[in-house]
Amino acid sequence: MRLLIDVGNTALKATLYQQGEIKPCDVNALPWPQINELIYACVGKSDQLHALLAQANLHNVPCFEAKVSKELGGLQCAYQHYDNLGIDRWLALIAVFALWPQQNCIVVDTGTATTIDVLTAQGQHLGGWILPGLDLMTHSLTQNTQRVFDDQHTEFSNQLGVNTPNGLKNGALVATIGAVEQAKLHLSGKKPQLIFAGGYAKLLQAQFSGAVFDSQLVMKGLNQWYLLNNK
Repeated sequence: MRLLIDVGNTALKATLYQQGEIKPCDVNALPWPQINELIYACVGKSDQLHALLAQANLHNVPCFEAKVSKELGGLQCAYQHYDNLGIDRWLALIAVFALWPQQNCIVVDTGTATTIDVLTAQGQHLGGWILPGLDLMTHSLTQNTQRVFDDQHTEFSNQLGVNTPNGLKNGALVATIGAVEQAKLHLSGKKPQLIFAGGYAKLLQAQFSGAVFDSQLVMKGLNQWYLLNNK
């Protein structure tokens, strides 16, 4: 059994990998005697992660931190200074390259930030963009303008706004949709597969015909990273 941990900007997520399946788990009730290794990715500081690593050490469970590399298993990173690429973006690319081999893909991860990455069928990462996430986009406007406001009842939609809250939220959504459409132009004529992960992934997936939602994309990439680095 393998414990997979992803520490994002706002939360720690944990899953267990066993016999080809990845399942969410409660970090307060882990079956330590059955865990063979702990694999983790971290974009920020986390006291909770440090506590879990200490527990792993007590149970003699080896720990491995995922890192970005210039190349891995045929996947090529676009960044010249590859260690500046966010680890979650790299893991999502690893997963997509394994799950959709020999396909042009666009990977969209929607968290605090929305990231968009373009990947060729040959495994060349062409690069990508970092946008404010939908909530951060709307929050920044309400906090930095005098007359733009939001409410708790208005949902995101791609329709034209007819009041301030849905003008705000719909504007954030269509700005993100537009960024994805721009990414598609970098694979012009190649009909890329769109893969969405993260908190607003289902909302964005619904805006594109044939798009895929994968709630465990980063975890799948984390597991694949371990397998490729420990052959």
